[in-house]
Amino acid sequence: QVQLVESGGGLVQAGDSLRLSCAASGRTFSKSAMGWFRQAPRKEREFVATITWLGGRTYYADSVKGRFTISRDNAKNTVYLQMDSLKPEDTAVYYCAARSGVYATPQDEDYDYWGQGTQVTVSA
Repeated sequence: QVQLVESGGGLVQAGDSLRLSCAASGRTFSKSAMGWFRQAPRKEREFVATITWLGGRTYYADSVKGRFTISRDNAKNTVYLQMDSLKPEDTAVYYCAARSGVYATPQDEDYDYWGQGTQVTVSA
């Protein structure tokens, strides 16, 4: 079992930056690939970014590539999402997810554990 707690969301203006954190506890975190997903009002949940268990490989949705950076600190059992040049269309609830496997994947059905989410609101 893995417990995930996100933090760092908030209300910002377009062009600002935010860093989300996801603290993990329970099962061996370092053997888990991690991902960030988001869900905007009246939309389905969508993939944002994912990182392999050692952090050697990262993958991003086209919509955030070049603006967002996923990273992890296995010593702190934490994964981060640095979000720069935020846009109003980035407004969503952001979820951290962990999977019982070391390989990263953009498919939400491949993830076994989810956090409660943190709200990010970007005003124009």
